[in-house]
Amino acid sequence: MTRLGDLERAVMDVLWDRGTGTGATVREVAEALRDRELAYTTVMTVLDRLAGKGMVEREREGRAWRYRPAASREAHIARLMLDALDLAGSRDAALVRFARSVTGTEAEVLRAALAGEADDTPASTDRPPAAERQG
Repeated sequence: MTRLGDLERAVMDVLWDRGTGTGATVREVAEALRDRELAYTTVMTVLDRLAGKGMVEREREGRAWRYRPAASREAHIARLMLDALDLAGSRDAALVRFARSVTGTEAEVLRAALAGEADDTPASTDRPPAAERQG
């Protein structure tokens, strides 16, 4: 399970918010996180570690590297959810408990997905985006 620390998650959020096609250099990520007052080398180290974990892909762009998410935020979260189910004593019990905890709108999305009628494009939900929830 590729769990992310707080700083890794913040860096990934910058990359995910830019989209999988665009990516960013270390300097661009550091600028996006300027309110955290991180050293350039700190951001570079985090991106290097994320590359080692397979979370980001990188390619040379002049003298710098451009980093892109290896998968979408939604694909990452889905993988975490599946990994968490692997930890359950009973996958069925965990799924039932999860299903009972979702909102009405989320339950509709799950029903549509199970019926093959839903896509994985972001839709509005009752919950604010991650950046707003973190405060």
